[in-house]
Amino acid sequence: MAPQTSDGDPQLHQFRVPGNILPLHNSIPLELVHRYDPVYVEHYNKYNAGRLHTHEVPIEEFRKDPARYTTVYGRAVGPDIFRITEQKCPVDGGEIAVRIFEPAPKLDDQGRPKKRAAYLNFHGGGWVFGGLSADHDFCKTVVDGLDGDLVAFDVDYRLAPENKYPIAVEDCWAAFNWVRGQKAVEFNLDPDRLSVGGASAGGHLAAVIAHLCRDAGIPLRLQVLTVPVCDMHSTFTPDGQFDRGKCPYESYREMEFAPALPAARMAYFHRHFLGVPRPPPSKDDWKISPMFAPNFQNLAKAFVSTAELDPLRDEGEVYAAKLEAAGNRVELNRIAGAPHLVAALDGILQGGQEYNRKVIAALKQEVRG
Repeated sequence: MAPQTSDGDPQLHQFRVPGNILPLHNSIPLELVHRYDPVYVEHYNKYNAGRLHTHEVPIEEFRKDPARYTTVYGRAVGPDIFRITEQKCPVDGGEIAVRIFEPAPKLDDQGRPKKRAAYLNFHGGGWVFGGLSADHDFCKTVVDGLDGDLVAFDVDYRLAPENKYPIAVEDCWAAFNWVRGQKAVEFNLDPDRLSVGGASAGGHLAAVIAHLCRDAGIPLRLQVLTVPVCDMHSTFTPDGQFDRGKCPYESYREMEFAPALPAARMAYFHRHFLGVPRPPPSKDDWKISPMFAPNFQNLAKAFVSTAELDPLRDEGEVYAAKLEAAGNRVELNRIAGAPHLVAALDGILQGGQEYNRKVIAALKQEVRG
């Protein structure tokens, strides 16, 4: 039986509750989407949008099962190389693992193995996450690209919050001196052809090690600073809160809610790495924020890469400018349309692939015998 009709308002009869589709948790902000490489947008929406960032998970839960919370980032598989091994490096209070990537030996005219350069890699992850899996394929790529002239050492420094600052810095410095002082003969290294590098927190550690090398009179050929953390003091309050008003870097405000590294994530790293409150002011503050190192002269050449859509973009570029103003050789490489994680997206992004080529070219220029 058909329903009876009346003289009511036709629009009300046709009314339907409007649908309201909310953006997924940790979606790319709408005002930023058009600026990213569209390949990244597609990849992020497929694998990341809607998931918790690792800093949103209690650290105890993450440590129990990291794979449950770790997302796919699009890293390219590195080429196979001659030999990959691990050794233990002694550090204050224990030992850490160092993974070693070797090319096949090259022989000179007398049939003797040629001396090789070394690259020490410090992984990213905000001093809280990451490990030897993070840059495994990158180290293979670098060793393959140097055509037998370089051995890579990937340093598994201890992580915060279990091991707060300055443990990571001390571990990396111990590993550098261990490679140079105790492993040069074993791996046929030229101790005067060493380089260091890393991304994000690893870039911070590499920058600090470069200063320590200069201070100790140790020759260093190259520092590879990729989307580096250079200033933890200006952007955050002593108790680790993002100080939007006082932050001197516009990229932090511009990318406050950017995927991969929103300001809240960096604040989390600040609190876990440095404690709450962070250490009181001291002469060693520059090891937290190398931007404020007392001496920028006579440092190793720097290959500094920043990403256009990264909160850390401006501080990395200011740091590069300070290096150059002090008379150091600097190559600055801003990667367009790219997020903070661009170095780990070389499997899908042209920017990540070009980054690899430029790192290899810089190492060839500076560390080959």
